[in-house]
Parts: sequence; structure tokens; C-alpha cells
Amino acid sequence: MIKDLTGVTVEQDKISKYLASEILDLEETNLKNANLRSANLWCANLQSANLEYANLWSANLQHACLREADLRDADLQSANLENANLWSANLRGANLEYACLRDADLREADLYGADLRGAVLRDADLRSANLYGAKLIEANLSGAKLQGADLKGADLEGADLEGIKITKEQLDQLTVIEENE
Repeated sequence: MIKDLTGVTVEQDKISKYLASEILDLEETNLKNANLRSANLWCANLQSANLEYANLWSANLQHACLREADLRDADLQSANLENANLWSANLRGANLEYACLRDADLREADLYGADLRGAVLRDADLRSANLYGAKLIEANLSGAKLQGADLKGADLEGADLEGIKITKEQLDQLTVIEENE
């Protein structure tokens, strides 16, 4: 199997037709700088794959396995990651603006400095995740599990926090911005 696809550009039509009948297995594959914009990667196995700087803008990654994947500085804006497994994934500096991460498994994921503005994280599992400095402005975190998550410097301005449970220690980590009248 080909394991190094550094900088590959995939035409959406071709990969979508292929995936209509196949589950793509790209475990441990090097996809650094790959252009997978709008790709249909539904149920794909990308465990431990290198997707650093990859363009996954508007990609369908529903039910995909991205456990321990390297997604540093990847562009996942408007991507669909509903029910995706991102356990221990490295998402440092990733752009997840307006991404759908509903019911996603983000336990122990590293989201340091990630941009999650307007993202849907409803019922996502973020236990022990690193959200240090993450931008969660206007994000929907209702029902998300945040036990043990590092929220230092996280910007939750306008975020939907209905039904979440955080400890006093986590609450103390948050920066409160006073609104001007």
C-alpha cells in the first residue's frame, strides 16, 4: 500500500466515486500538505495519519477514525466531523471554524490555539483535552463533556454552554471579558 502521499491533490469526483463502495484505509499515511478540499472521507481510517497543513475545508469526515492523527495547522473549516474519533489527535493551530464536531470523540486531543469559532461541539467528548488558548467564540458546546479539559485562556465569548459541567478550577482558568455599556 502507498503510505506517502505528501502534497497530493485529490479530485473530489474521483475520491467520492471510489468511496461510494469502499472504506478508505489510510492508516499511518503521510498526507502532509494534501489538498482534500470537499473530499468525501466518510468512515475513512486515518488513524495516526500525518495531515499537517492539509486542506480539508468542507470535507466529509463523518464517522472517520482520526485517532492520534497529526492535524497541526490543518484547514478543517466547515468540515463535517460528526461522530469522528479524534482521540489523542494533534489539532494544534488547526482551523475548525464552523466545523461540525457533534458527538465527536476528542478525549485527550490537543487543540492548543485551535480556531473553533462557530463550531458545533454539541455532545462532544472533550475530557482531558487541551483547549489552552482555543477560540470557541459562538461555538455550540451544549452537552459537551469537559471533565479534566485545560481551558486556560480559552475564549468562550457567546458560546452555548447549556448542560456542561466544569469544575471550579476550570472556571478559574477562564478569562472573563467585561462588556462595555
